[in-house]
Amino acid sequence: MPIPQRKQLFDGVIYYRRFHLKPRLLIAHIITVDLNTPGLEFLITPGDPDAEFPLTARTTSEFAKQFDLQVAINGDGFTPWYSNSILSYYPHPGDGVVPNGNAISQGVMYHGGSNQPTFYITASNHVSFTLPGDERTYNAISGDRMIVINKEVVPGLDDVVPAPRTAIGIDGAGSKLVIVVVDGRQFLYSQGATMSELAEILILYGASTAMNLDGGGSSTLVVESELGVKVMNSPIDRNIPGFERAVGNHLGIKIP
Repeated sequence: MPIPQRKQLFDGVIYYRRFHLKPRLLIAHIITVDLNTPGLEFLITPGDPDAEFPLTARTTSEFAKQFDLQVAINGDGFTPWYSNSILSYYPHPGDGVVPNGNAISQGVMYHGGSNQPTFYITASNHVSFTLPGDERTYNAISGDRMIVINKEVVPGLDDVVPAPRTAIGIDGAGSKLVIVVVDGRQFLYSQGATMSELAEILILYGASTAMNLDGGGSSTLVVESELGVKVMNSPIDRNIPGFERAVGNHLGIKIP
């Protein structure tokens, strides 16, 4: 059982690890990012808008290594996807997939027209869950639902089923990003969070508005360390603890 932790990883970036014993074992990993940090850059996984499958599946670690990122998490849900057994699954690294929602990377939209909630980032790091009115969107990634609005848990969220989760939120001033990744489905380690519990963690760390990203076996948080890219949580793909899933897109942060 890992102990609680607070550690500054980079300028403007703090990592927290917390665990709960009740109502069940739960380990959460939280990153807060000061959006006013000089030189801070975001990256959503680039995609090809002209391709049938605009994304090439890769793990979050592979994404962070390829683009020399200091922090990265898994992003939106995607298709096709299945996991029948340890040998029968899709995608493998390198397979083509389509994100479920809107996706923009460095000014290039490779999937649009979705009504799913979307996190928008301008070139000057203005962030919002609504379309920017006076600045062009430079990066964008979608989730499946909003879970926090006006510092309150969205009514009607599931409060029964625990699972691995990934979510992002921003404070009321738009000056802080909150990332939460919860481990789950691992007996005697962490069983996961319900959707409403996930929202409560985001509020605790300062989020006024927050969106749920892809969860389950996709939930992964990686950071750069002295020894290379380090997986901070315990992902679980194909029921194998610690095994990363190849996913569609990701949210990455680069700090000079």
